[in-house]
Amino acid sequence: MICPFLPSLARLIGTTCAVAVITASPAQAAEYPTKPIRLINPWSPGGPTDLLARPLADKLGERLGQPVVVENRAGANGTIGAAAVARAAPDGYTIFLSHVGPNAIAPAMTPPPPYDPVKDFVPITQLVSGTIVLVTRPDLPAKTLPELIEYARANPGKLTYGSVGPGSTSHLAGHMLASATGIDIVHVPYKGSSQINTDILGGHLAMAFVGVAGVTQLVHSGQMRALAVSTENRSSLFPDVPAVNEVIPGFNVDSWYGLMAPAGTPQPIIDRLATEAIAVLKDPQLAKIYRDNGLEPEGTTPAQYTEKIASELKRWKAVIDSAGLGQ
Repeated sequence: MICPFLPSLARLIGTTCAVAVITASPAQAAEYPTKPIRLINPWSPGGPTDLLARPLADKLGERLGQPVVVENRAGANGTIGAAAVARAAPDGYTIFLSHVGPNAIAPAMTPPPPYDPVKDFVPITQLVSGTIVLVTRPDLPAKTLPELIEYARANPGKLTYGSVGPGSTSHLAGHMLASATGIDIVHVPYKGSSQINTDILGGHLAMAFVGVAGVTQLVHSGQMRALAVSTENRSSLFPDVPAVNEVIPGFNVDSWYGLMAPAGTPQPIIDRLATEAIAVLKDPQLAKIYRDNGLEPEGTTPAQYTEKIASELKRWKAVIDSAGLGQ
C-alpha cells in the first residue's frame, strides 16, 4: 500500500526545490563566474572571426576574473556551433559568438537548422557591424556601381559573381543587387573567400561581395577595384568608396556578430556579461583592431540585440524566399 501522504510530500519537495532554484539564481549570479567560460566560435581556427573572438575573449576574461576560452566549432555555415550552444547548460559558462548567418539567415533556409533562433538563445549584446565590399577585376569596363549596373544590363548573363556558398551574405548581397536593379548576373559558389580572390585576380571571375579586411591591400595596390560597400554607411577603411545604399536606397547587408547564451541562462548573468562586453568594446586598442578589419563596434543592450535579431529574421526570410532558398 502506498502511504497516502507521499504525494503531498512530493509536491512539497517539488515546491521547495523550485523556490530554491529561483532564490539561488541571484546568488549564483553574484558569485559568477567561478570557473572558465567557453566562447563558441562557429567558424574555423585562423579565420577572420578569430580576429574578433580572441582579443574579445582576452579582455572579457580580465574583467570577469576568469579565463574566456575560445572554442572553434566550425561547419555548416555556423550552424554546428550554434546547435552546440543551444544544447549547452544554461549556466553562463557557454556563450556563443553569434552571427547573422546561423542566427538570422539559416533559420529560413531549406533544410532548417536543428535549433530555434529565438527560443533556444538569449541575446547578450551585438558586438560589431561587419562590412562587405563589392570588388571587381580592374580590367572590367565599369569603374563605378552605376556603370556596372549599366554594363550588366547591356550584357545579360555575362558577369559572374562569387560567394562563399548558397545562403551566405556574399551570395545574398549579389542576389539583392540583381533583384533591385533587374540585372542578370551569374552566381558562382566557392568554399572560401581565398579562392574567390584568386579567381578575380586571375581574371576568371568578374566580381564578388567579400570581407573588407581580406581585400584591403589588393584594392589599395590596384589589383582589385572596390565599387561599393554593403552597409548603410561607408567604411573607414574605404572612405572614398560609396555605400550601395547611396545608389540603391534601402540596400543594407550587415554581417553582424554578437554574443548569446543558451535559453534559460539567468538574467543577472546575462546582464553581467552584457555590461562587461560593452565595457570591453570601449577599449581604444580593441576598437582599433576591429575597425582595421572592417568591423564597427556596437555594444547594444540585450533588449536592443533582441529587437535587432527579430528584425533581421523577418528581413532575411523575405530575401531568402525571393532567392528560392526558403522553406
